[in-house]
Amino acid sequence: MKKKLIIITSALLTVVILVFLLFRPEEKVAVGYESSAVYKGKIENTVTATGTIEPIIQVEVGTQVSGIIDHIYVDFNSKVKKGTVLAVLDRTNLESELKSSEATLKSAETEYEYQKKNYERSKSLYEKNLISDTEYESSKYSYDKANSAFIKATSDIKKVRQNLSYATIYSPIDGVVLDRAVDEGQTVAASFSTPTLFTIANDLTQMQVIADVDEADIGEVMEGQSVSFTVDAFPEDTFSGKVTQVRLQPTTTSNVVTYEVVVNAPNPDYKLKPGLTANITITTEEKDNILLVPSKALRFTPESGVTKSEAVKQATEPVPGKPESAPEKPNGAEQTQTATKTIWVKKPDGNICPVKVRTGVSDGIYTEVSGEIKEGDLVVTGMTAAPDKMVAKSNGSDTGKSPFMPSRPGEKRK
Repeated sequence: MKKKLIIITSALLTVVILVFLLFRPEEKVAVGYESSAVYKGKIENTVTATGTIEPIIQVEVGTQVSGIIDHIYVDFNSKVKKGTVLAVLDRTNLESELKSSEATLKSAETEYEYQKKNYERSKSLYEKNLISDTEYESSKYSYDKANSAFIKATSDIKKVRQNLSYATIYSPIDGVVLDRAVDEGQTVAASFSTPTLFTIANDLTQMQVIADVDEADIGEVMEGQSVSFTVDAFPEDTFSGKVTQVRLQPTTTSNVVTYEVVVNAPNPDYKLKPGLTANITITTEEKDNILLVPSKALRFTPESGVTKSEAVKQATEPVPGKPESAPEKPNGAEQTQTATKTIWVKKPDGNICPVKVRTGVSDGIYTEVSGEIKEGDLVVTGMTAAPDKMVAKSNGSDTGKSPFMPSRPGEKRK
């Protein structure tokens, strides 16, 4: 009997709970709004990249002849002028080659003069039919051969003399020696390629940054744009320059495509050194003293399908004092027009109304606007549904800005 009573009691409780859940009074729901004030500020769009600091003009000085370094006249960081002697190779072998070439040239010249006279004599006799064709042709052959040998010897001695001059290494430009790759007594071989002996930078007060910009950002980079950059050697200093060249040749590394961008870097105090890594920021777009609204305000539309919100109903009604055609469609039909958007402005009485604006530059978080809006207006950035008492409480302390919206530089937090 006791067990049966427990079962009946449980069934009755279940029925009561179901009836309560099905027929309980519906809680009135209202809508609250997140808003942010329109204010004047600055938009700056940038592209970041890394690069290497290099001299604008850098020359690698080598040698065209092989030999032993006899003497070096400069060292690292030496300042040189164009024509300054940097080093001298041992000239012994080259001078011997010159003497041998001079002797060969003298012999070829003597042979040439002899064969020339012999040919002229044979030609005169041949024209008088006093010698045979064979004798004439033989003299002409010997003359031509001697002439060729003389020309070759003349050319060879010019080459030997030039090689002898190459034994003295001169600076091709004014500048500073960045690198010395050889020492006195070292043998250099120029048989297959020209060995580099010195590296000279033209002017270290004028440097450049060769930066690798990602393919996704290169379309925004143009010559003349302002650049700021830092180097790890001087973390507290910010250096400036301008984009001087955007190179068209792409570089692919691990399937990542980048383009080289050249930035000039004035270096009057010699802080910037060749090879330093620079973290650059290129300013691609900049506007100051413009009206700004949060970008998400341009994407907001009230949810007109929420039947329990009197505020939404009021917001979608015609705005007093405007023609019936003035209100915007909830989904912003005018968005088909380029750079024209609808934002919703919060009125002092708590209602919201649509306002048509033209958009400008944007940094992704804030966007420039102009049109039927002014500084200080509260634009709606979001909508939240809550019981009436909660909305009333929140509306009573509305600061006009979402606590989660990041503050702009210089803007006071409320």
